[in-house]
Amino acid sequence: MTEPTLTFYWGSGSPFAWRAMLGLALKGLAFESKLLQFSKGEHRSPEMLALNPRGKVPVLVHGDVVVNESLAILAYLDRAFPSPPLFGSTAAEAGRVWRMVAEHDAYVLPLGPRLVRPLFIGKPEAIDEAAEDIRAAAGDVRTELDRLELALADGPWLAGAAVSAADVVYWVSLQQFLRAAAKPLAEALELGLLPLEAHHPRLAAWANRFRALPGVESTWPPHWT
Repeated sequence: MTEPTLTFYWGSGSPFAWRAMLGLALKGLAFESKLLQFSKGEHRSPEMLALNPRGKVPVLVHGDVVVNESLAILAYLDRAFPSPPLFGSTAAEAGRVWRMVAEHDAYVLPLGPRLVRPLFIGKPEAIDEAAEDIRAAAGDVRTELDRLELALADGPWLAGAAVSAADVVYWVSLQQFLRAAAKPLAEALELGLLPLEAHHPRLAAWANRFRALPGVESTWPPHWT
């Protein structure tokens, strides 16, 4: 009996799609890629709305199963393809991974729109208006990075000895923060995030270690290259 095909709908630059694609990559899974163009409204096409009425990516289709939302996709992949595990192999490991994922989405994820979005849009007048909040968000990001730096004193990965979903979610956010901090308009704001290795050497080594994992490089957003 032929195994059902994995079909993955995504958009370049979506951090949530990137999370799910990293899950596919870390598990070494082949899939049919459906790259949607946000500018053309393809994420709201009748086909997509039939899969996800919210008109958002990512969406994973596996046979008769349709899964929306990045964390749900990661959890589904872990059940459907258990090795290597993304949420630990024991109850204690699962609790640690989920705790870090929950902390990320509660405390780190909300910083993205404040820090990343205005710098990615790149309008000087918008930067001027939001400068105070951008600096405040950068300060909160540095505090969160300090926490990760301490966590990495205990092992090579954020939640233990093996790479996990915790590494996935934090790595995606970190890449967005670093890309935003490298924008020309960010220089005058003195965000204190670059160079990463000067402030957070363990975290910089971890980021390089994660990027070197098989398949990770292939997930890089196409419009970032």
